[in-house]
Parts: sequence; C-alpha cells; structure tokens
Amino acid sequence: MEESGNNERREEIFSRAIRAGKRTYFFDVKATRSDEYYLTITESKRRFSNEQGKFFYEKHKLFLYKEDFEKFMKGLNDVMSFVEHGTIPEDTEVDEEVNISNTHTDIEFEDLSFESEQQEVTASEEKEN
Repeated sequence: MEESGNNERREEIFSRAIRAGKRTYFFDVKATRSDEYYLTITESKRRFSNEQGKFFYEKHKLFLYKEDFEKFMKGLNDVMSFVEHGTIPEDTEVDEEVNISNTHTDIEFEDLSFESEQQEVTASEEKEN
C-alpha cells in the first residue's frame, strides 16, 4: 500500500457503489497499517444549501472491523427479517440492554459529542462520590 501525505486516508482494496433513489451507498474495503481489512459503509445524499446557493453531498460513515462482522451480520439479518416479516426472530440474543423507542429522532454529530462530554463529567462526579 502506498503511503500518502495524509495518513488518515487509506487505500481502497475493493469497492462497490449502490445507487438507491436520492442516496448512494459505498461499501469500501480498506486496510489498516498492519494490513488488516476493514469495511467502511458510506451513505451519501445530495443536498442543496440555500446559504451557499449550490449542491453539496452529505455523508455518513460507518466503520466495521473484521472481528465485528459476524455480530453485525446477525443483527442486520435479524432486523431485516423483522422488517420483511414483522416477527422478531426467536433466537435473538442481546449482548447488552438496549432501550428501543418507537419514535425516530434526528441526531446531529455535534449533539453526540456534547452528550459524550456530559457523560464523562457525570462519570467523573460519580467516581468522586
């Protein structure tokens, strides 16, 4: 793999693009510095900026590492089966308690970093007590 000036960018080993209406999904296989493969899944949506008066692409990325593939695929298959058939698979196992809500909430990345900071402060306060 050829190193570039930007170490954050990794060479794509294999890639697939899937166009789905106004969205495009990219499945890219990349390699870590130790030549372990991982997957990035990118959702790209074309948006119009009223402020700038031009189109831009809004992107959301998910990084999936090889050690998580099996659990990820199991979870994905379970929820896809639920969407298609409306029944919860019988062999569903939950590793952690997850609070599931029937409402959808839009979350901005800035919201997540603020929430994370608040959790760190709360955790620090709990340790002090």
